[in-house]
Amino acid sequence: MTDDELLFFDSMPRMLPIYEAFCQGLADRDLAFTAKVSRTQISLRNRYVFAAVSLPWHKVKGWPEEYLLVSLGLSYHKESPRVAVATEPYPNRWTHHILLTTPKEVDAELLDWTEEAYQFALIK
Repeated sequence: MTDDELLFFDSMPRMLPIYEAFCQGLADRDLAFTAKVSRTQISLRNRYVFAAVSLPWHKVKGWPEEYLLVSLGLSYHKESPRVAVATEPYPNRWTHHILLTTPKEVDAELLDWTEEAYQFALIK
């Protein structure tokens, strides 16, 4: 993990273990990626961005005060109660936002979705 990634979590250090679990889960699946840190998010890339993680930057009614937001790009709308918001910014390109509040939520289902987004990004 880079210094920039660590600094990203300065405002919400309790979210760092979730990010670490997420990255470790991807590494355990042998998914090669790089992390690009910006002011508002960390973009995970293979050839293109396949996932992004961010921290809350404003309050949303009904959402927890602290969470790690994982955003994934898929070719279809995934129906799941875990998906907080899904949008279709381009035809056949759906962005799904999943809220995580504990490392235990980084499970096989989330990693399967992320691997699917990883493969989708490779064929764009």
